[in-house]
Amino acid sequence: MEIERKFLLRHLPERLDHYECLALEQAYLCTDPVVRVRRENQDFYLTYKGRGMMVRQEYNLPLNQEAYRHLLAKADGSVITKKRYRIPVPPYMAELDLFEGIFSGLAIVEVEFPTEREALAFLPPEWMGKEVTQDPRYHNSFLSRLGSREAACTALSLPCR
Repeated sequence: MEIERKFLLRHLPERLDHYECLALEQAYLCTDPVVRVRRENQDFYLTYKGRGMMVRQEYNLPLNQEAYRHLLAKADGSVITKKRYRIPVPPYMAELDLFEGIFSGLAIVEVEFPTEREALAFLPPEWMGKEVTQDPRYHNSFLSRLGSREAACTALSLPCR
């Protein structure tokens, strides 16, 4: 079970370079239900996510690099690349995703919780901005279907440069 809230970024937290940073690449084999392949540094996963916004089923299965590459070639839509910073927000861990490529300029912060009660009681730090947990446009599976920078800018009201 995944229980998480999502926020846009108000501003970068101080000393961002002091936090663990992962390089992520992911693509979607299906978006309903969500079936995703992901490279996280040198680890590879196949993920299934059920329906839902704040609470949903999630299963991760390890892959080897060969299986990942094979499935990546079968993915629909855009491949998403981003840098993920893991930032402690005691007693939780925030994951700040700074998107690259056609989604450059987009930053989403996710915080996972052990219970719905804790999720609902969470008060985000001041560097986190507007909550977008209930907005499906901020699901990576939705983003992967946009296909161009212009479509992303329009769908998310991002400034296009």
